[in-house]
Amino acid sequence: MADTNTFRPEEHRFGPTHWFEDLKVGQTFYINSRTQTESLFAAFQLASGDNHPIHYDREYCRARGHRDMLAHGLQVAIQGAAGAGIFPHVIGDSLIGFLEQSSRFLKPVYCGDTLYPMLEVSDLKPGHNTGVVTMKLTIHNQAGALVCDGEHKYLVKKRPQ
Repeated sequence: MADTNTFRPEEHRFGPTHWFEDLKVGQTFYINSRTQTESLFAAFQLASGDNHPIHYDREYCRARGHRDMLAHGLQVAIQGAAGAGIFPHVIGDSLIGFLEQSSRFLKPVYCGDTLYPMLEVSDLKPGHNTGVVTMKLTIHNQAGALVCDGEHKYLVKKRPQ
């Protein structure tokens, strides 16, 4: 007798693949909030090699009018990484790649701030077998202030014929 409950790793996923045609302008993709702790500051400093004292010396920061250590701009931008949210799980096997990104840093982010990123489909450009999905990135802080915005572009497969 065949075991109909056989586990298959390729079926262990968020859900079925969604294709380019399944996406809609205005559709949003949640990314978990994250508090910018001293550990994240230290890890980003180590990974980036950015050793400017504005990112790790509290007295230096206070002497320049900041209430605490100032987050690296790219440390803020990476909070919008699609892989930290549901987008790549929703589109599954149709994702080909991350094409480009842009960021604007609108307000300071300090150690201890909590950031709330969101991606929203803002444009869909179909091609022959693929399409480019443009996503608007917004990152707000715990006070509701928009601290960063920008765009991401992804190459996604169309539904197979």
